[in-house]
Amino acid sequence: MRGILGFIIMIQGVMGFIGQVFFDRAWGLLPHWFDLPSAAYVGLFAVGAALAAWGDADKKRKAKQMRTGSDA
Repeated sequence: MRGILGFIIMIQGVMGFIGQVFFDRAWGLLPHWFDLPSAAYVGLFAVGAALAAWGDADKKRKAKQMRTGSDA
Protein backbone atom coordinates (compact mmCIF):
# COMPACT_ATOMS: atom_id res chain seq x y z
CA MET A 1 0.00 0.00 0.00
CA ARG A 2 2.88 2.39 0.76
CA GLY A 3 4.26 1.82 -2.73
CA ILE A 4 1.01 2.71 -4.45
CA LEU A 5 0.44 5.76 -2.26
CA GLY A 6 4.05 6.85 -2.82
CA PHE A 7 3.65 6.54 -6.57
CA ILE A 8 0.48 8.68 -6.53
CA ILE A 9 2.19 11.34 -4.39
CA MET A 10 5.19 11.32 -6.74
CA ILE A 11 2.93 11.91 -9.74
CA GLN A 12 1.16 14.80 -7.99
CA GLY A 13 4.50 16.37 -7.09
CA VAL A 14 5.89 16.09 -10.61
CA MET A 15 2.71 17.36 -12.25
CA GLY A 16 2.48 20.30 -9.87
CA PHE A 17 6.13 21.26 -10.28
CA ILE A 18 6.24 20.98 -14.06
CA GLY A 19 2.95 22.78 -14.51
CA GLN A 20 3.88 25.61 -12.17
CA VAL A 21 7.44 26.13 -13.41
CA PHE A 22 7.06 25.65 -17.17
CA PHE A 23 3.40 26.52 -17.75
CA ASP A 24 0.82 28.92 -16.34
CA ARG A 25 -0.45 26.88 -13.40
CA ALA A 26 0.14 23.68 -11.49
CA TRP A 27 -1.43 20.49 -12.78
CA GLY A 28 -2.94 17.62 -10.86
CA LEU A 29 -5.46 17.32 -8.09
CA LEU A 30 -3.71 19.25 -5.30
CA PRO A 31 -3.93 22.73 -6.90
CA HIS A 32 -7.71 22.50 -6.68
CA TRP A 33 -7.45 22.60 -2.87
CA PHE A 34 -4.06 24.11 -2.02
CA ASP A 35 -1.88 26.91 -3.36
CA LEU A 36 1.59 25.42 -2.96
CA PRO A 37 4.98 26.84 -4.01
CA SER A 38 7.20 24.95 -6.44
CA ALA A 39 9.51 23.78 -3.65
CA ALA A 40 6.56 22.06 -1.95
CA TYR A 41 5.91 20.02 -5.09
CA VAL A 42 9.56 18.93 -5.12
CA GLY A 43 9.14 17.93 -1.47
CA LEU A 44 6.00 15.95 -2.33
CA PHE A 45 7.95 14.10 -5.00
CA ALA A 46 10.68 13.27 -2.47
CA VAL A 47 8.15 12.04 0.10
CA GLY A 48 6.44 9.93 -2.54
CA ALA A 49 9.75 8.45 -3.66
CA ALA A 50 10.63 7.61 -0.05
CA LEU A 51 7.26 5.91 0.49
CA ALA A 52 7.60 3.93 -2.73
CA ALA A 53 11.12 2.82 -1.83
CA TRP A 54 10.04 1.89 1.70
CA GLY A 55 7.13 -0.16 0.37
CA ASP A 56 9.36 -1.93 -2.15
CA ALA A 57 12.04 -2.69 0.45
CA ASP A 58 9.41 -4.04 2.84
CA LYS A 59 7.96 -6.25 0.12
CA LYS A 60 11.43 -7.63 -0.71
CA ARG A 61 12.17 -8.22 2.99
CA LYS A 62 8.95 -10.16 3.44
CA ALA A 63 9.64 -12.23 0.32
CA LYS A 64 13.13 -13.04 1.61
CA GLN A 65 11.68 -14.11 4.96
CA MET A 66 9.23 -16.40 3.21
CA ARG A 67 12.04 -18.00 1.19
CA THR A 68 14.23 -18.60 4.25
CA GLY A 69 11.32 -19.59 6.46
CA SER A 70 12.32 -17.40 9.39
CA ASP A 71 9.81 -15.31 11.29
CA ALA A 72 12.25 -12.78 12.78
